[in-house]
Amino acid sequence: MIFFSRRAQHLGGASLLMLCAGATPAISQDAAPAELPSVTVTAPSPIVRRHPVAVPSRTAAPRVARRARTPQPQPATPAAATVAAAPQQGVLPIVTDQFATVTVVPNEEIRREGGAQLGDLLFSKPGITGSSFAPGASSRPIIRGLDVNRVGILENGTNAGGASDLGEDHFVPIDPLATNQVEVIRGPAALRYGSQSIGGVVAATNNRIPDAVPSCAAAPFQSYGLPVKAPLASAQTSPCVTAETRTSFDSVNRGVEGGILLDGGGNNFAVHADAYGRNTSDYYIPGYPYLFDNTRPVGNHQPNSAARSDGASIGGSYFFFGGFIGAAITQNDALYHIPGIDGADHQTRIDAHQTKITMKGEYRPDAAAIDAVRFWAGATNYRHNEIGLADPADLTTLGVRQTFTNREEEIRVETQLMPFNVRFAEVTTAFGFQVGHQELTAPSPDDPGTLFNGLWDPNRNMREAGYVFNELKFTDTTKAQIAGRIEHVDLSGSTPDFPADFLPNGDPQTSIARNLHFTPKSGSVGLIQILPYDLVGSLTAQYVERAPKPAELFSRGGHDATATFDIGNPNLTIETAKTVEVGLRKATGPLRFEATAYYTRFDNFIFRRLTGVMCDGDFASCGAPDAELNQAVYSQRNAIFRGGEFQSQVDVGPLYGGIWGFEDQFDIVRATFTDGTNVPRIPPARIGAGLFWRDSNWLTRINLLHAFPQSNVAEIAETPTAGYNLLKAEVTYKTKLGPNWIGAKEMYAGLIGNNLLNEKIRNSVSYNKDEVLMPGIGVRAFANFKF
Repeated sequence: MIFFSRRAQHLGGASLLMLCAGATPAISQDAAPAELPSVTVTAPSPIVRRHPVAVPSRTAAPRVARRARTPQPQPATPAAATVAAAPQQGVLPIVTDQFATVTVVPNEEIRREGGAQLGDLLFSKPGITGSSFAPGASSRPIIRGLDVNRVGILENGTNAGGASDLGEDHFVPIDPLATNQVEVIRGPAALRYGSQSIGGVVAATNNRIPDAVPSCAAAPFQSYGLPVKAPLASAQTSPCVTAETRTSFDSVNRGVEGGILLDGGGNNFAVHADAYGRNTSDYYIPGYPYLFDNTRPVGNHQPNSAARSDGASIGGSYFFFGGFIGAAITQNDALYHIPGIDGADHQTRIDAHQTKITMKGEYRPDAAAIDAVRFWAGATNYRHNEIGLADPADLTTLGVRQTFTNREEEIRVETQLMPFNVRFAEVTTAFGFQVGHQELTAPSPDDPGTLFNGLWDPNRNMREAGYVFNELKFTDTTKAQIAGRIEHVDLSGSTPDFPADFLPNGDPQTSIARNLHFTPKSGSVGLIQILPYDLVGSLTAQYVERAPKPAELFSRGGHDATATFDIGNPNLTIETAKTVEVGLRKATGPLRFEATAYYTRFDNFIFRRLTGVMCDGDFASCGAPDAELNQAVYSQRNAIFRGGEFQSQVDVGPLYGGIWGFEDQFDIVRATFTDGTNVPRIPPARIGAGLFWRDSNWLTRINLLHAFPQSNVAEIAETPTAGYNLLKAEVTYKTKLGPNWIGAKEMYAGLIGNNLLNEKIRNSVSYNKDEVLMPGIGVRAFANFKF
């Protein structure tokens, strides 16, 4: 789904047709800073403004031309006068045509930042951080203080699967090494994917299901990693194969990673294959990791933090008159250790495997009313074993302590109508239907045959939903959106009746079957107004209801990796969030920025409350003096979240043939219950600034991010977290290559310095922050080649 920036709307007709064909207009080598383009992103809005799918025969060309033909002002200079170097890298991507903030991490930035998990990749973005339970191995994105059960994670439009929303120690089965772009979607657009995405959606995209036939024609190196593609091959198109290698080495954990991506196609077919792998040792830390226990011998590495992961995928698409259909199969595997005192003592590690099948397609009929019909489908089979010592003093007791499985299927179908006029506005409507099924298990071999074995018995949930988005274009500068969604959720499982104080009282426990039903309803309105000086303002209001998830309802046992004894609450009710968000953005010119402020009131906010009681493997052990697991109870209270984010980039002026400038950022979230006490595990306020210099080949940057101390903590079992300074620097180089480079056509390489002050950084949102330090000083070297 391709959206064009406002700047693209001012291109001449010839340039617009180049965009519709998949090409990118070149930018003059000596263009002024104001002429740098805003980023073109895979936009999340359900109202998709993209070029029509091209067709293989000449007879269909008039229909394509009819939809692409839009009156445009003629360029002031001939098109030939602008043909020169490719756009410069490092421009801050600002999305201005969405009703709420969209954070974009383009391909080049992913290659520079690295990271094995999405939480690591997004850790320093305004309003976003990572859970970093096991840095470099399991880190899930947290958006505005909202985490696992309120943040959706997608790959190419379908659920990522896995079990990362069932425990902070579980990895996200989407690897940045095989990802081309990541978008963090907030606000009304998240309703498209479900009420479980109240906080937002993290959407990763790659070419595993090709939506265009690759082109081997010579083209400039594309800024932001957007490949040049022909939308569809003609009958005369010769077969074409392209390849890319991605490699890096990281000194902080002696980590090595590598991947290869292959794309090919011809005529009406396109195929893709990729494979990747990485291996890291225990990472270096700048000090003693255990805040409240200084009796353990620890060297200069975080004990029990090594990791290994690999994966592969193969997929293909068939293009036909007006559309395409494609599928892919993907395998993700990971074996990683869990740091912390309990993890190190028990040698805890997780051995995870996921097999996922995904499909998607699009059809644009030659009809007066329907613009496009699209579908996405996926099925995942996930399993991981949590391995550790039953007795830390007996190495022969190493074995499986817990097993998680997730079998999940979903399908989403969406129809977008052609725009129609209703006198006061041009209306574009998109409506969709979504169905999903999930079955979860979490048995433990420690107590086979017992009534409550493992974290929960098998539980199932079924979801059906319908949604509609209406976009109203009043004028060229004003548009609005009205959206709604209704779901029906059926959940079944079993749970014991716990005493009110969650302490054993001697009564025998019985298993009670639960069959729960919820019908959450959600709606939103939004307004975008183009203002003078290329400013764009937005205002949105949302009402979102969320049904409880299975882990919140049915948990009733020990979870060794997180060192918690989780107790679900089958009496939980629907959670409601009412949000108002206002934003101001500017995407072009020497100053680019976005500023957002929001206020959310939650009714019946569901959260994981640590009680201060310690347990072991079963409920009868709770309160024992030598117990090792923190009792955590799912509870509900009204809460208020408010905060804001800001980031900007200023091109100060030319320097040594390039452009130098200044960039900064700030984010804050304050979350309290209505009685004034603090919501647990909220990230601290952060402020950052830096300098950069770039030209068409080089990018250099130095940036300091300061996190303030976090003392707004829960009343029980949560400790304050010290602030930190995170200093990073980078230098990267991209260039086209001659024929002597063993066939490689392009190279992108660089050096990245992380935590250059070697600070002792603890992540306030992590359950094990008092036992795990973030990685210390390190240098990462990477090199990518395109063939």
